[in-house]
Amino acid sequence: MTIAVYGAGGIGCYVGGRLAAAGADVVFVGRPRLAGELAEHGLRLTDYRGADLVVPAEEIRYATTPAAAGEADLVLVTVKSAGTAAAAGELASVLKPGATVVSFQNGIRNGEVLQERLPAHTVLTGMVPFNVLNRGAGAFHQGTEGALDVQRHPSLRPYEAAFTAAGLPLTQHDEILPVQWAKLLLNLNNAVNALSDLPLRDELAQRDYRRCLAAAQAETLELLQAAGITPAQLTALPAHRLPAVLRLPDFLFKRLAARMLAIDPLARSSMWEDLRAGRRTEIDYLNGEVVRLAESLGRTAPVNAQLIELIRAAEAGRSVAVPGSTLLRALRSAAAAPAS
Repeated sequence: MTIAVYGAGGIGCYVGGRLAAAGADVVFVGRPRLAGELAEHGLRLTDYRGADLVVPAEEIRYATTPAAAGEADLVLVTVKSAGTAAAAGELASVLKPGATVVSFQNGIRNGEVLQERLPAHTVLTGMVPFNVLNRGAGAFHQGTEGALDVQRHPSLRPYEAAFTAAGLPLTQHDEILPVQWAKLLLNLNNAVNALSDLPLRDELAQRDYRRCLAAAQAETLELLQAAGITPAQLTALPAHRLPAVLRLPDFLFKRLAARMLAIDPLARSSMWEDLRAGRRTEIDYLNGEVVRLAESLGRTAPVNAQLIELIRAAEAGRSVAVPGSTLLRALRSAAAAPAS
């Protein structure tokens, strides 16, 4: 059975590369730039636990046109959220009957977008809980912990062993929406991290940055409660306790939440990587989802809206490396401002 990785960037190259290194038949579909990079360097896949795997260039099948996904029995969609509709349209013309499609993307609604455009196929929503850093020259590094989360479905059974052999076992859920929102709560730090211009571990070691994340999470949790959505527990702490722990003074946080700081020193957020590369970020599919949830409830989400505004400014060329105290003042000011 062939597995296609559609939109093989950082996450796609890492997940697909681990599967290929474990012997799975994988075809990557992505941009010509990465095709050339992998043709020259192959893939090197490392993680925070010490794994160091190599897939030689001659063993990599990397295509730049959608047709290559037509041979796949399982398609892992890893394009940026803004490209989901376009990817679905491309896949609709090439997928073979019976193929299963899994969205391993940030955000909440990508699985729905894919299913709407691929009604004849099984489309499942998944989630990649860990961070992957593109180090260049075909090297991709997993800097934080986590397995792969996905909707439970019989069509995944033939592939479970392959994912387990790759060191990426599938954790299957009957309900995926609570898992998605739990991941999004953690991903609200992407914007804070990108604006800090620091590695994740260094950013989270500073109380002011943690207070910024706590403010974004607390606002989101209030909205989720109003919407009747209870996030799954993905960390040692239940989601509703995260803001209080993040607000603790540094010395207490280091003692009580040491695991949050047990992050690989290389780890950065994907949003930081996008800003550094001059790419449009996924802010609309992270903090933007919170704003949309608020609007659906007739409410506002000023903290998350302010983070969106700051990231948009950074995308337009404004320098980052915003001090934690400055960012915290901006968020508090936004939260205190009267709703328009």
